[in-house]
Amino acid sequence: SIAGAATVLTAAGIFASTFVGGWEGKRNVAYIPIPGDVPTICYGETRGVRLGQYKTDAECTYMLGEGLVDFEQGMRKCMKDPDGLPINAYIAALSLSYNIGVGGFCKSTVVVRFNSGDIRGGCDAFRRWDKAKGKTIPGLTRRRAAEAKLCTTGLL
Repeated sequence: SIAGAATVLTAAGIFASTFVGGWEGKRNVAYIPIPGDVPTICYGETRGVRLGQYKTDAECTYMLGEGLVDFEQGMRKCMKDPDGLPINAYIAALSLSYNIGVGGFCKSTVVVRFNSGDIRGGCDAFRRWDKAKGKTIPGLTRRRAAEAKLCTTGLL
């Protein structure tokens, strides 16, 4: 939707960019994050990336903004009432979607619970996404804990 695409231009969008960028980290040269994974560059971008590619800081910032818009549009399509989510839960959901992909996000317990109106339960389900290739990754465990905490911030 137009409203969803415009979200990254808001204060919440700037916060989302900072939150996601902080967790993703930035590498200007394409690399393989874990053995057997796909080439990645900048703030976790994988789409169309080839090993050896280089991007400037400005290009990385632009790619992050564009990626967040794309992932936000994708995540909104599988949510019953994305605009009804508290803003912190929405930003946490965008972070998760960006990290695990729209397909994984849309099939997740997070979305099932959000769509049933169980916001706190959805936030708790973030912690399930701390594995890569079946192995628990400490960095993902920390990220999911931070996303879950953000998600529940302000909930009664």
